[in-house]
Amino acid sequence: MPNMKFSSAAPRARLIILGLVVALTASGCSQLKGRQGYVVDPLLTSAITPGVDNRESVEKTLGRPTFVGQFSDNEYYYVSRETRQLAFAKPRPVDQQVLRVRFDAAGNVAAVDRTGLELVSRISPEGDKTPTLGRERSFFEDIFGNIGAVGAPGAGAPTGQ
Repeated sequence: MPNMKFSSAAPRARLIILGLVVALTASGCSQLKGRQGYVVDPLLTSAITPGVDNRESVEKTLGRPTFVGQFSDNEYYYVSRETRQLAFAKPRPVDQQVLRVRFDAAGNVAAVDRTGLELVSRISPEGDKTPTLGRERSFFEDIFGNIGAVGAPGAGAPTGQ
């Protein structure tokens, strides 16, 4: 048998592969940052003044709103939200800013309100079913409950004579 010599390249390659595996595994645990909505510029948002600005000047300064009020077009909303997410978890809000600009009937700014993360609701669903009004029916009542009811007198079927 010939004399085989092993070089020091094999342990070095193992260390490089091990380092890559560790780096890829650790990168899966990093936080993902997300930003949605309006990008807030504090200088521009503080420049909106009630009694001075109007609808046109607000749109020129801040741009089009994220959305307009649901019941009246006299309110503009500028919404910005920042979220964080770990790997496969649900994203959670870490910062939110809502700027509401209200206009009077003439189109002039009447008020400017700012809110933050304190108004974010946490909704926890109740189990796997949505509670409904009415009686509880079993699986077999749901399947076979209408047998005999179709065409029966008084069940809403038309009577033909």
